[in-house]
Amino acid sequence: MTTQPEPQSRQPKVMVTMDDKQRVSITRVLTKEEREIFGYFRIYREGAKIILEPVCQVPEEDHWIYKDPEALASLLKGIKDVEEGRLRDLGSFAEYARED
Repeated sequence: MTTQPEPQSRQPKVMVTMDDKQRVSITRVLTKEEREIFGYFRIYREGAKIILEPVCQVPEEDHWIYKDPEALASLLKGIKDVEEGRLRDLGSFAEYARED
């Protein structure tokens, strides 16, 4: 599971201009890590501000977990258990593996 980097707090404001095709580059305000992670952004207005919000896309085959609150809660609990060292080895499950 990919986690989003913490937003940089109180970065200096950067002035940008549009190029001849009316595009704005945001590379000067993103870290290298953010440029590698975020490929898509949601853009909207709040009053006079234009907000650019990073969006991480989830492949359709993996999206089911977000539609099933019980499965998502179980997954998050399992991740927390591992992070806190609460796990036990149940051995190999190779005999149950299927190739779909």
